[in-house]
Order: sequence, then C-alpha cells, then structure tokens
Amino acid sequence: MSGFASADSATKQSQGNGITAEDIAASGAVASEDVAQYAITLGDDALILAQRLGWWISRAPEMEEDIALDLIGHARFLLTYAGTAYGKTEDDLAYFRNEEEFRSVRLVEQENGDFGQTIARQLLFSYYQYGLYAALLESTDETLAAIAAKAIKEVEYHVDHANQWILRLSLGTEESKRRIEAGLYYMWPYLDELFEDLPIHQKLAATGVAVLPSSLRAQFDERIAHVLEKAQLSIPEVKQARSGQRTGAFSEYRGYILAEMQSLARQHPGATW
Repeated sequence: MSGFASADSATKQSQGNGITAEDIAASGAVASEDVAQYAITLGDDALILAQRLGWWISRAPEMEEDIALDLIGHARFLLTYAGTAYGKTEDDLAYFRNEEEFRSVRLVEQENGDFGQTIARQLLFSYYQYGLYAALLESTDETLAAIAAKAIKEVEYHVDHANQWILRLSLGTEESKRRIEAGLYYMWPYLDELFEDLPIHQKLAATGVAVLPSSLRAQFDERIAHVLEKAQLSIPEVKQARSGQRTGAFSEYRGYILAEMQSLARQHPGATW
C-alpha cells in the first residue's frame, strides 16, 4: 500500500540482506498481545519520525532521505509483527488508527523547525534508539531480536550523521552555533519520556522480551555528554515537559502529522501501485 510499498525497494537496498517485513509476515510467528503493544510503541516512534524527516527530503542533503527510509523500514518490521496479534497488516496499523491510538513519544512529534532543531532531535533519538536496539539483541523474542539486529546497523549511521552535523553547526559560525543551541533547548524537555518504565516494559522485561527504558539512561547520558563536550555545547538547563506516558494524550502535533500521512490511504482504501 502507498507509503510503505513505495519505500520498500529503497529500504531493502539500504539494508542489504536480512529479515524483511515480508519475512516476518510469512514466518508464522504470532506476537502475544503484550509483545504486539510493545512493538507498536517502537514502530510508532520510527514511523512518526520518518514522516517528520520526510519534509526535509526536498530541502536538505540526500542523507535525510536515507534516514527517513531506514525508519520506515523499522516501522514496517515492528508493525507487521504487531499486526500478527490482531489479524492486521502494517498498513492497517499505520493508516487506519486514529490519533489517540498511536503510542509514539512526544520527542519524535516535535516540529522540524530549522535544521539545527531537526538535528538536535535526531541526535537525542538516535542515541536512545541505538541503546535500545543494542539491548534488544538479547531479547528472548526471536523476532524482536532479529529486527534489532538489522536495525542497529542503520542506527549506527544515524548516530554518526547526527554527530557530524552537530559538530559542523556548533563549531561553525556564531549563527549556526546559536541555532543548534536553540534546537537542543527546544527538544530537551521531551527527553525523560524516552526512559520511563511503563507497565508494559516491566511486564515484558521480567521475561527478557523487552528492556526497561530506565536501564538505558546512564549510557545515553554518558554518550550525549561526550559529544556535547566535543561540540563545545552545554546540557540545556530546562524543565522536562509533562509526559504523555505513551497514552495518546498531550500531543498537539500528532493529529496534523497523521492527517498528512494517512489522507491518501483513507481516501482510496486498498489502493496499490
């Protein structure tokens, strides 16, 4: 179907050999409802951020397109697997859920702003996602472990891309440094929500399926502090925003993102090309 199908070949080229969404669908693996809900949270993060980054495709270097396609690939894997619990496809979950049914964190939904703001968001999310997938390599759920093994190779590139840009901006001109500092200040309030331990995390971590987000925080803080030091930037002193706890609440941007992303599929359900 539309968005996923059109990106599929490019995603496979960027990923090389390995698991595909079609492999997951054909494997016969069926996620439990708890595992499906967990996969949806991760898939929604990737899908919404991909939609945000897609805005830059006609306005920024080609690397932005690569990252957006990688994230669409991650969303495909995770939503395909989640759909096995409900008899739904990846497209059903991407295009035919309503705003309050999505479980993305608020960080990925924030406005692109200028390039400094976008890179600040990408830096924070890429380091978080790298730590997450590294931990999920040891998941007792074989499908989640396989998805993590494939996705982490791409997230390594996302981290490197963000590192290079933050150094370019912070060590460039006074104006570029001002913009990346402003971007970090804008995005930082949404950081803590990434590392909240919710009941679904606690339940699945007890059996080794999932990882407690809080367990990723120390290494994340260490890595972010290192890159900010190299960039001659300080950690923003700003209060954290109220968390939505992945409930679908408190998101002022999600409805606009989904209106754009879902419009074609909803006008022409079942269409392919």
